[in-house]
Amino acid sequence: MDTGIFPMINTLTKGERLCSTKSIDRLFSSGKSFIAYPLRIVYIKEDSIADKPRISILVSVSKKKFKRAVKRNRIKRLIREAYRLNKSELSSLLGNKGKRLNIAFLYLKNELSDYAEIENAISKTMAILVRKVREDKDI
Repeated sequence: MDTGIFPMINTLTKGERLCSTKSIDRLFSSGKSFIAYPLRIVYIKEDSIADKPRISILVSVSKKKFKRAVKRNRIKRLIREAYRLNKSELSSLLGNKGKRLNIAFLYLKNELSDYAEIENAISKTMAILVRKVREDKDI
């Protein structure tokens, strides 16, 4: 099933990562947020641009809480994997509405979480965002 230039497959490409400094500044200055523990989610809606993906993400883990890069990178890998497997419904809904989202996942907990806990938080996040996109309010 092909939905335009971005087929609905479970991948997380370089283009889906939020790298632009201007976009990141806009996300944190005027974006909305909520908590799905152990994650804080900051998001902002934009109009769709033809050559950009529907969702761009940023994953952040505090260096203050996790001194070792190995632990920070493990948490980021778990978050990206859980997101990759749960993004399809939100992505297709945004495609139908002609919108796109920039999302930041900020890890809050002071110790390592297992995959099940992170996947539960990502599932809850996707359900909340899908509901907000469907209602098309507060997003």
